[in-house]
Amino acid sequence: MLSSRTLVGALVAALAVTLVAGASAAAGPDLTRSLRSGGLVVVLRHAATDFTRPDQDPVVVADCATQRNLSAQGRADARAIGRGVRRLGLRIGKVLSSPFCRTLETARLAFGRATVHPALLNTIVAEHDARWRKQIRDAKRLLGTRPAAGSLTVLVTHGIVVQETTGQSLVEGEAIVFRPLGQSRFRVVGRVTPREWGTLRRPASLGATRPRVREYPVPPGTHPHDVAPAPDGTVWYTAQHTGKLGRLDPETGRTTEVPLGDGSSPHGVIVGPDGAAWVTDSGLNAIVRVDQGTSAVRVFRLPAATGYTNLNTATFDRRGVLWFTGQNGFYGRLNPKTGAMRVFRAPGGAGPYGITTTPKGDVWYASLAGSHIARIDVRTGKATVVRPPTAGQGARRVWSDSRGRIWVSEWNAGKVGRYDPATRRWREWRVPGPAQVYAVYVDDKDAVWLTDFGRSGLWRFTPATARFTRVPLRAGADVRQLLGRPGEVWGAESGTDRLVVVRG
Repeated sequence: MLSSRTLVGALVAALAVTLVAGASAAAGPDLTRSLRSGGLVVVLRHAATDFTRPDQDPVVVADCATQRNLSAQGRADARAIGRGVRRLGLRIGKVLSSPFCRTLETARLAFGRATVHPALLNTIVAEHDARWRKQIRDAKRLLGTRPAAGSLTVLVTHGIVVQETTGQSLVEGEAIVFRPLGQSRFRVVGRVTPREWGTLRRPASLGATRPRVREYPVPPGTHPHDVAPAPDGTVWYTAQHTGKLGRLDPETGRTTEVPLGDGSSPHGVIVGPDGAAWVTDSGLNAIVRVDQGTSAVRVFRLPAATGYTNLNTATFDRRGVLWFTGQNGFYGRLNPKTGAMRVFRAPGGAGPYGITTTPKGDVWYASLAGSHIARIDVRTGKATVVRPPTAGQGARRVWSDSRGRIWVSEWNAGKVGRYDPATRRWREWRVPGPAQVYAVYVDDKDAVWLTDFGRSGLWRFTPATARFTRVPLRAGADVRQLLGRPGEVWGAESGTDRLVVVRG
């Protein structure tokens, strides 16, 4: 049996190796881009404290007078962290903290809020018993849990908790950034000291830098049609030719698929307010819900009297009602809470295809065969047609920007159009080359993205400068649809059985 001194020596040696590996990832442009993309957990040791007033024995957690508290420098460091976070435009989700006064004050000064979590409690005097082991397991679970898409989870705790949970060592006020991998697993992305928060800068816009493109293969014969990034970091895709809904884990490149039923031919997929995947299935003539946790499938069939609608795409309005289009001349709505469904005949007949919801809650769809867009009154269900200046342009997909303006991909005309409901004015721009513009998506920076069958690639359009930036892809990629989250734009390469992401 090893002596306690030998065991301690072995632990220190192992920890030293871990620290060297963790320390290699420092603050810099790559870390800034990762933070702005979200999906990470930031573990922050409380800011600098006044060591002339140590914790009393015992500490009363509710009484700051019994604890070592932040010094003037610590409060200044916490505020500096907050300024850095705001300057970088980081999306902060949950802020969890130890109940100690120094951790709560750090969290509130830096992030403006904090929720106490027992897994982050100081363990400096804890016995290494069953209770301690449970706390460490709970802390690891927090580190391995992916935050909501595009956001960061912040954990404010003590150096000993970080050390016992991750093997990493932090000075006061230092943060270590982890990428959660699920099931209490995580890996180090980088570190930031209080001083370094002031040196981190926003990366240049994607239009000024070379975008990074990565492709992920999906099972052969899948013919992926639409994609939808999920809150947990995975990406849903519709396997149109095999009647399944697929899910890609970008961390591992692995895919899993959920069969949707005999005769299924899924077209569109979006993530609903409930976190589930909602599919417009033209083969089943139904809306299909796939649970994010259990993968349970629930089918909402359209009324038999409607006939075949050729379902295309869907969107949720601000009330949580699902609206959908059918290219055979229909649009409709489904109340997920009650299952109530109603289908409407579209003015102008065949063509309803893409659909979108504006920030104010208005719902608009595009008619490919009808070459127009239409606004749906979400109260009455009535659709009002708005015709573009170019006749026969083939409005295929639509997307709203942050101002509620409707962007349109013009398949027949090779243009991108924009309609402003506030002024009732149109503008159109011709896409370079022999373009066939299939889809349009407006990202969180109001940059406009297009898919192009004509030159097999994507376009990023900057409205302020009318500049098109091309992202070339392999021949025959045939990207049918785009969706994204902050820092990422995802597409489905239907022609090559791949998903593609553009990061920048």
